[in-house]
Amino acid sequence: MFIDTHCHLDAAEFDPDRAAIAAAALAAGVATIVAPAVERANFGAVAALCRDYAGCVPAFGIHPLYIDGASEEDLAALREILAMKTAVAVGEIGLDFFVPGHDEQKQEYFFTEQLKIAQEFDLPVILHVRRAVDAILKQLRRLPVRGGIAHAFNGSRQQAEEFIKLGFKLGFGGAMTYPRALRIRDLATTLPLEAIVLETDAPDIPPQWLERKRNQPTELPRIAAVLAELRDIPVEDIARVTTANAASVLPLQGLCRVSLAPL
Repeated sequence: MFIDTHCHLDAAEFDPDRAAIAAAALAAGVATIVAPAVERANFGAVAALCRDYAGCVPAFGIHPLYIDGASEEDLAALREILAMKTAVAVGEIGLDFFVPGHDEQKQEYFFTEQLKIAQEFDLPVILHVRRAVDAILKQLRRLPVRGGIAHAFNGSRQQAEEFIKLGFKLGFGGAMTYPRALRIRDLATTLPLEAIVLETDAPDIPPQWLERKRNQPTELPRIAAVLAELRDIPVEDIARVTTANAASVLPLQGLCRVSLAPL
């Protein structure tokens, strides 16, 4: 069985067939889906998703690309929902210096404030990191949290090792399936398997075989098979170890359909 550690199943792209996708994911062996919020406006949608679909567990946070319209009231709402709901992380939070036209200073403020909230609630964080790895590592050293996941990891080996030292797992998904993604595939092949978790980021980052079509959590076993091929080990080992990795960094006990007994 697999854990999809990053899937936006609440997104509008799934409105026509969300129940069918959730059922198909379970049938494909994806027993648990971590659904991160991206802004205050979808906190309720993520909470409802995880209420209605037993395999889904929530994370709540404000994504860096949604910061421009955010306010202090949004941070208060984040504290409020974390106090009310059983979340597995504060996320999706972080920094994005790749997309032009966004206020980087405001991103950093909201990122650090959400790290403080993660400290308050003793929760791990799910990080969005794009062209900002060193800036994020700097803040994590200043405001240490209970580890978490560096989602869609695309940094250097040295940066990967720094995240691992800070208690983070590294998320690998559809980008790893492209033969030309040489750095990502090298990291997926050679980093300690105990540092890796699997994700889809559905409906985004589709694997190579979808040809830019909508991604979905049912693709996770095939993504795992690519990782197994790269590392030349059975896919059953990939499932077992990445599931244990996710369980070690996220408080899934009692929420997760996958057996979390010691492996």
